[in-house]
Amino acid sequence: MKYVYPAIFTAEDEGYSVNFPDFESCYTCGDNLEESLAMAEDILAFTLYRLEIECASIPASSKLEDLNPGENEFANYIACDTMEYRKRKHSKAVKKTLTIPSWLNEEGTARGINFSQVLQEALIERISG
Repeated sequence: MKYVYPAIFTAEDEGYSVNFPDFESCYTCGDNLEESLAMAEDILAFTLYRLEIECASIPASSKLEDLNPGENEFANYIACDTMEYRKRKHSKAVKKTLTIPSWLNEEGTARGINFSQVLQEALIERISG
């Protein structure tokens, strides 16, 4: 899933703190603007990923123009993709047991087919389609 939410960046003595007003506890910081933007994308993806796996309601995104940044602050949209986040952060292999007909096993083995790779590719195609 792809999302876009506004964030408020506050200039600090060193770097920026970042707060997402649409979420109760979604904030981060960085030593400079570039790092703050990267950290903002990461914490937003993590927050939304947690809500997805908990089947919790995901709030609607506020409009940037409805925010009122204070002194030394600015608002900016942050985009994230929770599917990409899952791929980057949760790619640990898990063992699955499955059953296939013996003739299919024999043919696949004879042809040197990597069964795990075929299953992964099929699942990715099914999920993406």
